[in-house]
Amino acid sequence: MGFMANFRVLVSDPLAEEGLEILRKACDVEVKTDLSEDGLCSIIGEYDALLVRSGTEVTAKVIDAGIRLKFIGRAGAGVDNIDTDAATRCGIIVANAPEGNTLAATEHTMAMMLSLARNIPQATASLKKKEWKRSKFMGFELNDKTLGIVGFGRIGREVAKRALALDMRCVAYDPFITKERAAQLGVEMMSLEDLFRVADVITVHTPLIKETKHVINAKSIATMKDGVRIINCARGGIIDEKALYDAIRNGKVAGAALDVFETEPPLESPLLTLDQVIVTPHLGASTVEAQLNVAVSVAKQCIEVLKGGAAKYVVNAPMIPPEQAEVLEPYANLAEKMGRFAIQIATGRLSSVELIYGGELSSFSGSLKFVTRLALKGLLDPILQQPVNIVNAEFIAKERGISISETVTQESSGFKNLITLRIRTDTAEESVSGTVFFKGRSRIVAVGGYTMDMIPEGYVIVSRHLDKPGVIGRASTILGRCSINIAGMQVGRINPGEEAIMVLNVDSEVPPAVMDEIRSMPGIFTATFAKISGKLI
Repeated sequence: MGFMANFRVLVSDPLAEEGLEILRKACDVEVKTDLSEDGLCSIIGEYDALLVRSGTEVTAKVIDAGIRLKFIGRAGAGVDNIDTDAATRCGIIVANAPEGNTLAATEHTMAMMLSLARNIPQATASLKKKEWKRSKFMGFELNDKTLGIVGFGRIGREVAKRALALDMRCVAYDPFITKERAAQLGVEMMSLEDLFRVADVITVHTPLIKETKHVINAKSIATMKDGVRIINCARGGIIDEKALYDAIRNGKVAGAALDVFETEPPLESPLLTLDQVIVTPHLGASTVEAQLNVAVSVAKQCIEVLKGGAAKYVVNAPMIPPEQAEVLEPYANLAEKMGRFAIQIATGRLSSVELIYGGELSSFSGSLKFVTRLALKGLLDPILQQPVNIVNAEFIAKERGISISETVTQESSGFKNLITLRIRTDTAEESVSGTVFFKGRSRIVAVGGYTMDMIPEGYVIVSRHLDKPGVIGRASTILGRCSINIAGMQVGRINPGEEAIMVLNVDSEVPPAVMDEIRSMPGIFTATFAKISGKLI
């Protein structure tokens, strides 16, 4: 893996030793837990990455103090304790480990549902008090009951698989899952209102966002079946706890199983006084296997980001679904190079950017934001002093008044897929089109409306000149005299004898004095040097 001696990582919550060991092999790691906000702010400026669990609040104040931060990792699924907007503004990648505790949370949900159905915690407590009250703990069977799953992501789907094995009927609500996908798993998708109306047991598996806060409240509970049972092993705040308390007291809700609470620890919550409520202290991810998995996942992502790569589970940047990555990632790489190329051959201040996705790419319209962000990174990185990455590229562009648009079309000029990048500045317009051929071979196939077949790598000279004999030869002679080797040449024209374009791939940087000499030649209208790969100086 190689030791990256210059990188320092702070771990501010307990992390499984397996994750720490991975980090220590590559970075300088320090573990400092139980830090106050001020304590964290006082030291965070020394570190390149911060790894947390749920204990550390990563506020905007902390992020602003983290002047070296490139990565914030959450060893777990939620990122409620991280100000992702502040991190995005600063270009800091925030990633989590959503799959590591999926099975732990799933199994805890099933344990809570079965315990709720059979009053196991209450019966255990009673018997340990030397009581034998069998009639007091009459249960109900899950067989043939309807389970309503609010949020049909990884955990929701795993819960459904196990509930179906118990011969339950499963219905689900999720605005991002199609009915066809759910039907393949034996689950019926429906509206939230219908789910509340038909479910015997309701379990929630959503993040806590504005749309899901108190989604179970007095009004929605009133629409539920009498005697419904409610489970929350996701996030405190999804359920209005006062409304739940009142509904249990008046008999509308038969019982609840809660692993998470609006305030933790919930020591003053009246829900703890109700026999119909079973509780655990936020144990959903508390298995040995889950803590190992999330620690290893976030450690590996941290190292990958510090090496200049990408995190697998970035939460503040657009993601490509895994099944689409093979197709879209080569186009994202091409889009970044097209952006770098276009901004160097254009003149003036950038004012608008348009990405046109043609051909079969149109079927990926929901995932093209990832490609657009990388095109913006390519456009902005050469002209700005501040770091630009996939996280903050769109934010930085909009902050500077640059308009951004995406267009999807079936038209692709005869190519299977085609990306066209059009930029406008206060003095000019420029366009670059590109495609990816078999085995990821990318090409720029048009510049400014002129057709060509250009490899988007290395050093490039672009000239617009009069299409007449001798112009190209004289430019080549100048480069040869200065020991600059031409690796490839593309020439395009529309009408003979009028303006033409020449793109030269060269093996080394071209000094400004040489470019001035080329520009001074008769017949040359413009000549620009561009560096497509690597960091611009």
